[in-house]
Amino acid sequence: MMNQKNGNLKYQSSIILVIAFVSIANLSFGQDRPQQERKTPPTYTQLLSKMDTNKDGKLAQTEVKGPLKERFVKIDTNQDGFITEEELQNAPKPKKGQRPPRNN
Repeated sequence: MMNQKNGNLKYQSSIILVIAFVSIANLSFGQDRPQQERKTPPTYTQLLSKMDTNKDGKLAQTEVKGPLKERFVKIDTNQDGFITEEELQNAPKPKKGQRPPRNN
């Protein structure tokens, strides 16, 4: 009888340890990255590599997608139909919570 109680106690202790381990591991891996790291906008070079479909080294309105397309007219300050690296760097940043919807 005593061995059966010890066996049950060991079994219950093992189950509790497994549940605790899984819970802690889940909390650790479920952590979000810091907000700055997650919200870093792409560089001009990254945008070129993703969106410059004709590979001319320029971002045309017909090539860009998402929020960049929605704000193209505001960013293209010289109105030549292309966004330069300088125009992108000087672009007005959307206010928090006022980012236009993505239209990919």
